[in-house]
Amino acid sequence: MTRRLPRSFLYVPAVKPALFDKAVSGPADAVILDLEDAVPLAQKDTARSDVAQWLDRPRDGGAQVWVRVTPEFLAEDLAAAARPGVTGIIVAKCGAASLAEADERLGDADIAMVGLVETAAALRGLTDLASSSRLVTVGIGEVDLLADLRITRAADTEHVVDAIRADIVIGCAAAGLEAPIAPTSTEFRDLDAFVTTTAHFVHMGFRSRTAVHPGQVPVINDALTPAADDVRRAERLVDLFDRAAGGPTVDDDGRFVDEAVVRGAREILARVRL
Repeated sequence: MTRRLPRSFLYVPAVKPALFDKAVSGPADAVILDLEDAVPLAQKDTARSDVAQWLDRPRDGGAQVWVRVTPEFLAEDLAAAARPGVTGIIVAKCGAASLAEADERLGDADIAMVGLVETAAALRGLTDLASSSRLVTVGIGEVDLLADLRITRAADTEHVVDAIRADIVIGCAAAGLEAPIAPTSTEFRDLDAFVTTTAHFVHMGFRSRTAVHPGQVPVINDALTPAADDVRRAERLVDLFDRAAGGPTVDDDGRFVDEAVVRGAREILARVRL
């Protein structure tokens, strides 16, 4: 199962079905109907029913639809979420066992899977998480993960948090997964900070990010859309390399170009052609 991930994922609480249609017609590449933290226990059954009924309705285009489920209620959540109109599920607080169970319950359905790394065990067991061919990549639930690691977020621990993020980027690449999904920010009114952190995540190797507010989505899409100048340069590098029959060459500025350089150029072009 080969899939390219969207740039932007917008969380939509499953307890607010009136927002579903608006969300999928908005600028987000994908929406996540959230059956986990956004739904109080007493409203779980109603939320599942609303999600299932909405998913069963025909839709004409729009954003991809994903559903976030929780291991504690995996059977019930998947019964509502595993519908033909769903692109994938996101397993919160994932572990190898919950991903394996979700994979088995989904059977032959053409539904992708993303796991959220929110525990120390998941962080250290990324190779085990990647054993399912249905798993596309992982995301980071940083609030839960830092709590599990007993790390307090502060200016003097930001380098530690970045090291954890880098570990996940490396783990995904080593496991042959797509680049991981960057965590969102609940400070949705501070878009300047969101611009800065999103650019930082892109530089670190993330190629998607989640949003909790529609206002964050254009920031993500802009940051994860290669600039026109970068695209033109990438096209030129690939052309020069191909003309050299795959051997080393130099670009228009006299800089050395080999397979490693062209690999980065091809990645830029692949992101444009999604």
